[in-house]
Amino acid sequence: MSNTYKSAGVDKEEGYKTVDKIKKAVGETHNANVLNHLGSFGAFYEIGGYKNPVLVSGTDGVGTKLKVALDSKKYDSIGVDCFAMCANDILCHGAKPLFFLDYLACGKLDSEIAAEIVLGMVEACKDNNCALIGGETAEMPGMYQPGDYDVAGFCVGIVEKDQIIDGSGIKAGNKIIALPSSGFHSNGFSLVRKVFPDFNEEFEGKPLYETLLVPTRLYYKDIHKVLEEVQVCGIAHITGGGLYENIPRIIADGLCASIDASKIQIPSIMLELEKRGGVAREEMFGTFNMGVGMIVVVDAEHAEKVLHLLDDAYEIGEITEGNEKIDLKF
Repeated sequence: MSNTYKSAGVDKEEGYKTVDKIKKAVGETHNANVLNHLGSFGAFYEIGGYKNPVLVSGTDGVGTKLKVALDSKKYDSIGVDCFAMCANDILCHGAKPLFFLDYLACGKLDSEIAAEIVLGMVEACKDNNCALIGGETAEMPGMYQPGDYDVAGFCVGIVEKDQIIDGSGIKAGNKIIALPSSGFHSNGFSLVRKVFPDFNEEFEGKPLYETLLVPTRLYYKDIHKVLEEVQVCGIAHITGGGLYENIPRIIADGLCASIDASKIQIPSIMLELEKRGGVAREEMFGTFNMGVGMIVVVDAEHAEKVLHLLDDAYEIGEITEGNEKIDLKF
């Protein structure tokens, strides 16, 4: 019997099935700027309508949150996570997402699982007026075990050069507005899984995995609603490293984000993890978003307007002079 690619562990037919399952839905994310379709070696996207456009790109994955999804056999939200982690990053610079590409790797491809993951990306792209224009599915037996998957994405957005937000406009007296997260988002899951090894245990009346797999919140509509009305000084996406690591990324030397942690609305699942795992409060804030998925820094005179525009946003602090960049008061 001769050797074949399939006998080595790669089933091309399953890949074709995956494309068939997603092709129509992916096409629904396309607009007039997309000049070709799935199957080309490269994806074409035409840019128009900008005076001095700057492309802003971001890439990310969902980390070990995938383990929760795979063990629980719930795959629909992971694609949303992948898109959101990329799109929310470029949003920090005022960019609008143009297009997205995905990368899906596995030990043995199951077209049903792969399609469910990608269809989550499709829904997220639609919600952000973004085109899913390409991707790669890699079946790699020997590198991954059967049943293992990894997911990553790449997002490109656009912003006028004179409208780039980079934190350079932040000054003392600015207010810090928090936009709530939808949960852990896609960070800190190595610690989550250590403290909560049983994803099927009951938490607040439902299986724990349902809480853990709530997808990362998409902030595109909220942020651009604010950008249309208010001059924003800085935006930070609170991902791995929590408030401690992400807010200082937009703070200039000589300034400090002074935050009253008692104002932060911490999700009950995070309080449960803190208690059950014996995790110090500082460690929690240095690992998880703690209920704050994104922060917006604006002049004090604009703070009330931002709060009016965003129903669930709330003020957590202000910018002061100082050399610490962040001062989190518990």
